[in-house]
Amino acid sequence: MKSIIEILAHALTITGFVFAMMLLVEYVNVLTHGKWQKELSESKYGQYLLGVILGAVPGCLGSFTVVSLYSHEVVSFGALVATMIATSGDEAYVMFSMFPLKAAYLTVIISAVGFVAGVLTDKFYKGGTKLLTSEVHGFEIHNEEYCECYPGNRIIHQLKNMSFPRALLMGVLVIFLFILFSNTAEHGGWNWVKITLLVSNLLALFIVVTVPDHFLEKHLWQHVLKKHLLRIFLWTFGALLVIHILESFLDLEAWIQANYITVLLLAVLIGIIPESGPHLIFVTLFANGSIPFSILLASSIVQDGHGTLPLLAVSKKSFVVLKLINVIAGLVLGFLGYLSGF
Repeated sequence: MKSIIEILAHALTITGFVFAMMLLVEYVNVLTHGKWQKELSESKYGQYLLGVILGAVPGCLGSFTVVSLYSHEVVSFGALVATMIATSGDEAYVMFSMFPLKAAYLTVIISAVGFVAGVLTDKFYKGGTKLLTSEVHGFEIHNEEYCECYPGNRIIHQLKNMSFPRALLMGVLVIFLFILFSNTAEHGGWNWVKITLLVSNLLALFIVVTVPDHFLEKHLWQHVLKKHLLRIFLWTFGALLVIHILESFLDLEAWIQANYITVLLLAVLIGIIPESGPHLIFVTLFANGSIPFSILLASSIVQDGHGTLPLLAVSKKSFVVLKLINVIAGLVLGFLGYLSGF
C-alpha cells in the first residue's frame, strides 16, 4: 500500500517541476516583451493562431493576455474561444510532469479543436463584440518595462546581499533537487523524465540566482510562489490522496468503465469552474489508467484553469457564452471518443 510519505514525495516532485516551469515561462515572457503577439493579432486567422499558441503555453499568462486583448477589442470573441479551449492552465504543468508525451499529444489536439471552434464561432455567432458592455476593464496584464535579466556585473553583489525572497526560492529549489536525487537513488536510476526534471530545476535555480531583485520579487516571488505554488501543491497532494483512498476501497477503473457517461458529464461540469485544481482529479485518474483519454480530453476542452476569472470582471455574458461553447465542444469530443473506443 502506498504510504502517505510516498504520496507526499510524489506531490512535491510534481510541484517542483511545476515551480521550475513557471519560473521559466515567466522569464521568457519578460524577455520577449510580447512583440510577436501584436503582429499575429493583425489578421483574423492570426488572432486564432495567437489564441491557441498563448492558450497552449502552460499557466495563466497566455489566457490572461488574450482576455485583456479581447476586452480592448484587439482580438475577436472567436480568438478568445480558441484560447480557452487550447489552455489547460496550471494543470498543464502537472500533466507534462506525469505523462509528458500524452500531454503534448493532448495539447496538439485541443489546440486544433480551439482553432476550428474559434473560426466557427466568429462565422456563426455575430454577437461577440456586443457582449462587451463595460468600458472600464479591471484587469491589467504585464506591460513590461525593460528588464536586464542577466546583470552579470551585479550577480556577486546580489548574492552577498541576498534578499529573503531569493534565499527562500533558492532553498525551495535545492529541496526539490534533493528529493529528486533521493527518489532516483531509491527507484532504479535516471530516465529521460527524471533528467527533464533535473534540467528544468537547474535552469530555474540559475534564474533565481542571476535575475535582479526587482524581477525576482515582482515576478517570481509575488506571482509564482505566493499566488500559485501552495495551491498547486495542495490540489496535487489532495488529488493523489483521494485517488489512493478510492482505489483502496473499490475497483475504481471498473466503476468508471461501467459509468462512462456519468463520469464524462462530471468532468465537463467540473470544467466549468473557473479555478485551477479541480481538473487535477481527472489528470490523476488518467495517469493511473482509471479513465480513458476521451474523458481527459473533454475535461481539458471545457476547463481553462483560472484563465476566465478576469473575464468575469470584464463581461459575465462573455463568460457564460464562452463556457457554453466549450461545454458543447467537450461533450461532442467526449462522446465521439466514447464511440471510437479511446
